[in-house]
This record gives sequence, structure tokens and C-alpha cells, in this order.
Amino acid sequence: MRTGPGCGIRRSRVITRTRRRRILRCRGSLPGSRRIAERLRGERGQATVEAAFALPVLFLLALLLLQPGILLYDRMVMEAAAAEGCRLLATRSDAMGDAETLCEEYVLRRLGSVPSAACFHVHEGGCTWRVEMSGDERSDRVAVRVSTEVRPLPLLDGGAALLGLANERGNIVMSVERSMPTQPAWTAGAQVGRDPARWIGAWIDEDG
Repeated sequence: MRTGPGCGIRRSRVITRTRRRRILRCRGSLPGSRRIAERLRGERGQATVEAAFALPVLFLLALLLLQPGILLYDRMVMEAAAAEGCRLLATRSDAMGDAETLCEEYVLRRLGSVPSAACFHVHEGGCTWRVEMSGDERSDRVAVRVSTEVRPLPLLDGGAALLGLANERGNIVMSVERSMPTQPAWTAGAQVGRDPARWIGAWIDEDG
């Protein structure tokens, strides 16, 4: 092993070179980490931009699915109420007093399952339920017509107006009509006709 004044200088040079290599390696690794950080920031920014475009589209699609569901629910309730009103009209007689008012109130009670929110049924400024009835127990057929107004959901009101689906108040008018015969078809050929009072009289005469 060599010793002397020159050996210490050589060793210090070797140590210095090793330290320089380590420093250069560490410095060389910094640009790579910076690139990774920049890529992550870029991906986050891209995700934010995509979300900014996607959220309004998803919200609009939700509205497009929700509006037909509301109209379908209203129509189902209105058809059921009109059918019940027809059954009541088929048994309407003078003994009920003001039968037309009673039938209308009955139909309106059935329509109470529809929320009073404007998107289901416009109730502000006066109720928009309209119930029209025709026929009684002496008629061949009875009919009930139910109509109301529904306010379109936001962002869809303009489309409804352009398509001509909204009235002058900007509401969608819904109407349902149901009809049914008051008596079976075979009663049309009977001598006493369809009047229940005449049927009762005929039965009394037969019993007498």
C-alpha cells in the first residue's frame, strides 16, 4: 500500500468525484418528478373541464326523463278518477239531490293524490282542474272529462313553447276522457227501456 503526501490528494479526488456523481444523479431525478407532477396536474385539469361539460348534459337528460314521468303519473290518476266518475254517473238519480255536484266533488277527491306543485298541477291563481260530466242512469252512455294544466320543468319550458305544447300561460294542457255504457246491451231491447224506475215498476207488477 502506497503512502505519502500524494495519496491523500488522490483519495480526496475520488471522494469528490463520487459525491459529484451522486449529486448529478439526484439532480437528474428532479426533472422526472417534475414531469410526473405536471402530468398529474394536467390530468386533474382535464377531468375538471370534462366534468364542467358533462354535468349540464347529465342534468338535462335527467329533466328529459323526469318530465314524461310526471305527465304519465298525472294521466294515470286522471284516468282512474274519470273511470270512477263514470261508474258513479251510471247510478246517478234524482234521489241523490244535486247529483252533478256530488259526482264532481267525488272526482276531485280522487284527483287529490296529485301533488299541488306546479310541475304536477298548476294551483296558483286558481285551481286548474276541470271536470265535465254527461249522462245519468237513464242515458245509454255516461262520460267524464278531466283536464288540468302542468307547468314544464326549467329548461324545458322553452322547448314546449316552440313545439306548440304550451298554452298562452306557458303550461301544458292535459285532458283525459272516459266513457262507459250505463246498462248491459241486452237491456236496450227490453220493453221498459233503460229507466230503472220502469224496471222496478215492471217487477212490482209481475209480483202483484
